[in-house]
Amino acid sequence: MRDQSVPRAVIILVGLAAGVIVLFGIREVASIAGPVVLALVLVIAVSPVRNWLARRHAPIWLQVALPFLIVVLVLLAMVGIITISATQLASLLPTYTDQFRQLVADAQRWAAAHGLSNDVLSRGLQAFDPGRVLGLAQILLGSLIGVLSALFLIVVLLLAMSLDAPVTSKVLTAGEGYRPHVVTALATFAHKTRRYLIVSTVFGLINAILDMLALSLLDVPLPLLWGVLALIANYIPNIGFVIGLLPPAMLALLDGGVQTMLLVIAAYCVINVVTQSFILPKFLGDAVGLSTTMTFISLIVWTFVLGPLGAILAIPLSLLTRALLIDSDPSAKWAQALVSGKRPAGRPAQGRARRVRGGGSSGRR
Repeated sequence: MRDQSVPRAVIILVGLAAGVIVLFGIREVASIAGPVVLALVLVIAVSPVRNWLARRHAPIWLQVALPFLIVVLVLLAMVGIITISATQLASLLPTYTDQFRQLVADAQRWAAAHGLSNDVLSRGLQAFDPGRVLGLAQILLGSLIGVLSALFLIVVLLLAMSLDAPVTSKVLTAGEGYRPHVVTALATFAHKTRRYLIVSTVFGLINAILDMLALSLLDVPLPLLWGVLALIANYIPNIGFVIGLLPPAMLALLDGGVQTMLLVIAAYCVINVVTQSFILPKFLGDAVGLSTTMTFISLIVWTFVLGPLGAILAIPLSLLTRALLIDSDPSAKWAQALVSGKRPAGRPAQGRARRVRGGGSSGRR
């Protein structure tokens, strides 16, 4: 009998084409999809509060109202701080025109003394223009203000999801007998997302406070703004530290000179290495379940789809995609290993299997 199965290459190509169509479709409605995902992630983040109230038999209205109010107050505080600080930054930047010209003149004199042409220096200054770097911070903060300015939509979504959370939990529990893999995958997504958000937020706050103290000691303007930027950038994988460092370092260069900039860079590096490299992995562990390559690819893809908000939500969005497409499918163990960068459990390595077989045959001899 002739094999009528579809070739694997065709399945892969059709799957990739469908994925591209879905991503471009989400990009077209990014102004709606972004707040929806943000609301979902925030509801997942505060779900331990609702569970704690439920275990103590609190009334339903309190189980809904308290987590909802916590999220709304945090959002309002973030909107207020970012709006005021971004306004101060916009009014502060024009005052550094003379300092920037002086830096350019000093750099040209230093280049001439060391035999470098002004053309090389000009190209370097264009590439590392502090105004452009600070402008990137304004774009990021402006995009966040644009997302958070749709506060009414986010609040409505939060209220709706908070009201549905108890019912959704019961529905998922009841569905374990019908779709156990799907329910388990969604529960794992919620657990990993919640753990990632809580641990990242705690360490982001520690980083932000330490960064603000360092900037205040060095007399760098707007330390509160750069602390908030460090907290937000903490959710951006791979490049978040650089995004949080460059704007205050450039402002320190304009305000206090090269020495102040180097001190800011040194302080940020020490704080980041201690918290992110030594302490954070012990608490976060393997909660994310994504390899370094997949994390970086998810950052690029979701930033392309949802803009700056996609960069912040890259990890939760990738965890949701993994839960829906991979973890819910029992036959996709190889894909789980590919995404997480770990060998699937329950299968011995090829070399080990050969040694076992070889030992058995030698024993028979």
